[in-house]
Amino acid sequence: MDEVTPLLQRRSTSSESKIRNSGLYLAAFAAVLGNFNSGYSLVYPSPVLPNFQSPDADPRLRMNTEQAAWFGSIYSLGAAAGGLGAILLNDMIGRKLSIMMSALPSTLGYMLMGGAINLYMLQVGRFLTGVAAGMTAASIPVYVSEISHHKVRGALGSCPQITAVVGALALYALGLVVPWRWLAVAGEVPAVLMVVLLAFMPSSPRRLLSLGRQQHAERVLRWLRGNQYDVQTELLAIQHSIDTQPKITWSQLGTPSYYKPILISVGMRFLQQMTGITPILVYLEPIFKESNIPLPPKYGAAIVGLVRLGSIAVAAFLMDKAGRKALLYTSSMLMFLSSLTLTMVSHTTPCPPGPAPPNHTALDYTSHNDFGSTFMSNAQTAGSILPIICTVVFIFGYALGWGPITWLLMSEVLPLAARGKASGVCVTVSWLTAFGLTHGFTHLVDTYGLYAPYLLFTVVCVVSLLFNAVCIPETRKRSLEEIENYFRTGRTFTIKQSS
Repeated sequence: MDEVTPLLQRRSTSSESKIRNSGLYLAAFAAVLGNFNSGYSLVYPSPVLPNFQSPDADPRLRMNTEQAAWFGSIYSLGAAAGGLGAILLNDMIGRKLSIMMSALPSTLGYMLMGGAINLYMLQVGRFLTGVAAGMTAASIPVYVSEISHHKVRGALGSCPQITAVVGALALYALGLVVPWRWLAVAGEVPAVLMVVLLAFMPSSPRRLLSLGRQQHAERVLRWLRGNQYDVQTELLAIQHSIDTQPKITWSQLGTPSYYKPILISVGMRFLQQMTGITPILVYLEPIFKESNIPLPPKYGAAIVGLVRLGSIAVAAFLMDKAGRKALLYTSSMLMFLSSLTLTMVSHTTPCPPGPAPPNHTALDYTSHNDFGSTFMSNAQTAGSILPIICTVVFIFGYALGWGPITWLLMSEVLPLAARGKASGVCVTVSWLTAFGLTHGFTHLVDTYGLYAPYLLFTVVCVVSLLFNAVCIPETRKRSLEEIENYFRTGRTFTIKQSS
């Protein structure tokens, strides 16, 4: 095999210039529509909950604090169940069919919410959309990675997260003009479109080769790369990867090369959720309403959605130009400063006006009083804008580091032999943490005010700083062999850095 490798590399290099990725881009677009739907459904309560908690809400659908907490958080329970189910479905029926099957709970969930006549229909519908989100989160990145060529794998690999952000922005924008029932109806459109497009898209070549369907895999790869591409080289590489796929035993999990990266990945996913990103996105409009911002909360949510989309683009640009740890430090500091400011702003309450002092002179101080009133008014306006500014900074900081880099580091540090099951554990921990935090957020705000959860998020940002300093290795410009050797031999990269 070693003698053949240089020849294969030369053949691969000569054929790369003949690649046509139009089919690949179409297949990737069809798949990531599922992530668009996930981003849309995640933040669905943001514009909807105010309708259910207002005094003039339909009595059958009016929610108290506990019911609103379940409506916001039960989505995460569904996502955890859907993610675990997708791990089994990916091996049984393949990634493509798993993605297509996610449209069933998604469409059914939106139908229940759009036609809800009681709270039970709303909660079940919300749970089902969470199941669909968990299935797509576990299937789409793998499908896109398996059909992609290595030159565009990085760019296409960022598409699931980008389209999820676009989906959330679409929900915020539609929430400005569309009633809540029609928001649910609109959520069915991307799921149906995804199924229709994927029906004409191929399964991944890796899946076909694992089933022994070499000729079908060759036709699929030629459709994805173009007729001028030499598919044999890539097919041989995929088949070799399948044949040499290692198997892991329970005893091996006790070795540092396995349990250390797994624990680091679990810790990253836990801290990622504990920063508070999910409850902030889910309850964005109620948060802005509680903060008394100087513009309608739905417009504030739309502004945050736009900034979130822009910050994803900045993060993608900086990902390989700056180190992973540097971006995580910057991310933690921005989130710490913004959450600390939000804690202080939300804990500060205006003092009640005291009695006016007696007027002992005959001078007219009306102009001075007018100036003081104007100054206080401007100060209060500046203070009321702070929640929007700090939330924007928080979202930007998260998207710069702890959002995308957590996923990237998981793919880099997890051992290949344990990657499937370990990724499932990490995603499950993430969604269960999101459920607990999203459910408790409403109760904390109702009991103590916004400063209590903001204070918790501030402390978590400090912990994330320390975790990054002590536990997370710098993997930029390191090969997978170097990273694996780092965990096997101790806290040092004993293999020299690749050029």
